[in-house]
Amino acid sequence: MTTLTPPAPPPTPAGSSEGAPAGTPAGVSPKLGRPSVRRPSDRLLRRAMTDSADPAADPRPVNAPPGVPNSVKLVPYPKAILLYPTLIASVIAAIWLTVSPAETVTTHVVTAAWLGVFTANLVVLSFDFPRTASLTLFFLLFGVGMGLILLNTARPEWFPAAFDVIARIKPFANAAFFWTFSGVLGTLFLFIFLSTRFDYWEVRPNELLHHHGALSNLKRYSAPNLKIEKEINDVFEWFLLRSGTLILHPKDEPRAVVLENVPGISKKEEKITRMLSALQVSVRADD
Repeated sequence: MTTLTPPAPPPTPAGSSEGAPAGTPAGVSPKLGRPSVRRPSDRLLRRAMTDSADPAADPRPVNAPPGVPNSVKLVPYPKAILLYPTLIASVIAAIWLTVSPAETVTTHVVTAAWLGVFTANLVVLSFDFPRTASLTLFFLLFGVGMGLILLNTARPEWFPAAFDVIARIKPFANAAFFWTFSGVLGTLFLFIFLSTRFDYWEVRPNELLHHHGALSNLKRYSAPNLKIEKEINDVFEWFLLRSGTLILHPKDEPRAVVLENVPGISKKEEKITRMLSALQVSVRADD
């Protein structure tokens, strides 16, 4: 009697699961009958989440041109910062009187020049000079000067008496006064700059941020559809720091944000407008 031995099964192809029933193609789950999908590891998932775009880290729109800034920082300063010409004049006068402390005609001129700068600074701090008022002041001074010239032509004997009275005034201050004044004003400026590090505004394409407090407190406003108004109420303030008032109207906010005495206001407003315009173009392109 002849015994028939069944043929050996063919070798399992590479990539197929062991124990799979006959006829199951490679890469197919034997239980579900569907192609098996290899799940990514946790390390790959974490890497993908880390590499994803973060709006807070890079607030610039996706389709923004290269010249658009990521954010614009707005720092309102108190009006005392406009006294920097007086601080510069005080340091110059202090150095001059330290080198030549003797009371001479030159030291009188230096002290009188410092008084003139200080007086002009106080006038700028005390009053606002819009464009119309500035033109009026210019023509007033021009008219007074022309009147004095004509008066000198008609009555030349009057001015020597006036010059004698002015010549009797001999202002003088020593180097200690100017060094002390410079130190006090410089310390005030230092505290002003330190305070602005803890209270400033930041405009981003999608939000308006208010940083305030020593612990970096943060308040957020919606920046899309942000309305901006620029006002230059004082010509001399604009001349000294290119500063002015910036009024921001956030969306769905009942009160506007008024930032006074913002240096470089024209450039700041131009950057904000360019950044928000790039955001609108990006949103329309995505739509």
